[in-house]
Amino acid sequence: MIRLHTISVGQPQTLTDARGDWQTAIRRTPVDGPIELGPRGLAGDRVADTEHHGSPDQAVSCHSLDHYARWNVAYGLTDPADQLRPGNLGENWALTGATEADVCVGDIYAVGSARVQVTGTRYPCYKQERSTGLAAMHNRAMEEMRTGFYLRVLTPGVVQAGDEMALEARPHPDLTLAMLNECEFGTFDPAAARALLEAPELLESWKRILRRKLGE
Repeated sequence: MIRLHTISVGQPQTLTDARGDWQTAIRRTPVDGPIELGPRGLAGDRVADTEHHGSPDQAVSCHSLDHYARWNVAYGLTDPADQLRPGNLGENWALTGATEADVCVGDIYAVGSARVQVTGTRYPCYKQERSTGLAAMHNRAMEEMRTGFYLRVLTPGVVQAGDEMALEARPHPDLTLAMLNECEFGTFDPAAARALLEAPELLESWKRILRRKLGE
């Protein structure tokens, strides 16, 4: 069973580090209670980089709660004050019971009064590393294929932490998100890439990546 453990939203803000000032919305904050989910995402949530984020096919960014546990162990973050927690990696929903191996491209889920569809995995970004200060964070996410994934909103509604995500349809049971990640971050399989390209639900950005790898 997949469950919505934490909902987080954020707004663009200017951060300062050793490299200077930069703008990001990656540091999202958990919210309590019901929240509206529309075609562009959650009420009160915005992205800073509209070139790469914020399309209707990226309305909701998800990350597995299990991945957070893994990152805290991998980086030796034993002090609760230092540990990564939901929202720190920029996702809107931290989920239990859902890893990239459990979810397929095109899956449709009912959650709260809304319906959502899986469009593909999130491509790890250097901003995760810059925001957390953890060395090689986005490279490790690619190597371990702990990426998270995106949803489009089919039916707007209201959601809240604790809601179950009930699978309504799985049009492509062989096209797991783990397969998609493997094509880019692991061993490229042309047959798998072609099968993924047949899925109309897949993010256009991923289709461009796969076509390029196929030489098309």
